[in-house]
Amino acid sequence: MTGAGQMLTVRVPLAVRKQRGGRKLMIAPASSTNRGPLAADTTLVKALARAFRWRRMMEVGRYGTINELAAAENINSSYVSRLLRLTLLAPDIVESILDGRQPDGMTLPGLMEPFPVEWASQR
Repeated sequence: MTGAGQMLTVRVPLAVRKQRGGRKLMIAPASSTNRGPLAADTTLVKALARAFRWRRMMEVGRYGTINELAAAENINSSYVSRLLRLTLLAPDIVESILDGRQPDGMTLPGLMEPFPVEWASQR
């Protein structure tokens, strides 16, 4: 567990190559650090990378609010808020997503759904 003031950095090595017809292909580098035969969910990996990049931009003061960040990225602030929640996932969950070992059914749309009512704080 990280203490206050510590930061987790997630680096996703990807090469983006344009194919015929304008499609883009994302290629992970061939490496012996891949831990399994499963392919990572590129949509989920890209969303994690974007969320951590946005969080970093807010932490360093580039943007003061989610609305400022959303305006700069030309997207809805609600989407930014929901995607930023991915930065709150436990490090072992982030690692399993990056390695392609996330549980079946763990998808970006599912992670962007509202939290279950059972998770609400009991006061």
